[in-house]
Amino acid sequence: MIQVRVARRFPAGPESAGFALEVEFQAAEGVTVLFGASGAGKTLILDSIAGFVRPDSGRILLDDEILFDAAARVNLPPQRRHCGYVFQNYALFPHMTLRKNLQFAAERSPRLERHRRVNEMIEKFRLGGVAGRRPHEVSGGEKQRCSIARALIGSPKLLLLDEPARGLDAPLRTELYAVLRQVRSEFRVPALLVTHDLDECFEMADTMLVLDQGRIVQTGTPAAVLARPAGVDVARLLGAANLFSAEIAGLDPGRNTSRLKLEQFELHGTYLPGKLLGDRVWLCVPADALRVLGGNGGRIASNQVPAQLVRVSERPQAVRLEFSGGITAELPRAEYAKQKDNKEWLVEFPPEAIRVL
Repeated sequence: MIQVRVARRFPAGPESAGFALEVEFQAAEGVTVLFGASGAGKTLILDSIAGFVRPDSGRILLDDEILFDAAARVNLPPQRRHCGYVFQNYALFPHMTLRKNLQFAAERSPRLERHRRVNEMIEKFRLGGVAGRRPHEVSGGEKQRCSIARALIGSPKLLLLDEPARGLDAPLRTELYAVLRQVRSEFRVPALLVTHDLDECFEMADTMLVLDQGRIVQTGTPAAVLARPAGVDVARLLGAANLFSAEIAGLDPGRNTSRLKLEQFELHGTYLPGKLLGDRVWLCVPADALRVLGGNGGRIASNQVPAQLVRVSERPQAVRLEFSGGITAELPRAEYAKQKDNKEWLVEFPPEAIRVL
């Protein structure tokens, strides 16, 4: 288990804003994803754990071994931290073959053990046909597999991965995810993975830590975080399509209902415990939860809003419809095909799909 509590501050300069990292978390077996926008502090956390950056304060423990403790003045060098690191740019030695890159990483092992371990990694990561080539002579996927094998060859207690899928095309990403699932299954080493790709979180994460401006703002499984963002800033980080500022116009606990007044329209939702009449709240409605209907001769039911279709865009699994008023819906292709010739549009907001942030 890795336990992290660190702070690191960078003062503002003539041409740069200040930045402060202050996080506390722990991660056990499985993959913990550090998710956030560029500049949120994700790589800084990995570098602090690996020993490449010295935090201003805090403590880092790995399996009860102190890697860093500011108060006790403990700061182990990277080579003593038992961390395997997979860098964004692979960081393979360009003048060495893939085999020699692995041999260099295993140089502290006895010679016979080193030879056995290198051959084992070459076999496990399917590098047998390219082990004698240098990094510039192999594909991006082969370089990535070698980088992961090198990080694991010393039997680390923790695996750190900094955007391992960056720059890979779709087939290579799929291959990488399969390799990482193999690593999770066979090596059973805790892993911290940095990404700003939500799909990658769902592919790999057991737990997701959402970072915003140097702080952890939400923790949970990817599904739980996506279903219930902790606030409007988290919802925006997750790419939420429908975010509306609203006023609570009615609360009825007996009927388990509420009325929410937006600038353009009014919606009925479920009861909001802890809220008061007149409170301002943010509403979040998943794009795929909205229902889209053709106009019905001017008759509009509860939670239905007339809207003008502004833009249609194709997605891999759906069709995205953007309407006036900042409303976005996603429909299965077959459903859109039935409705694409509508002259008028109604968008329905199911009460149970309306989330208050």
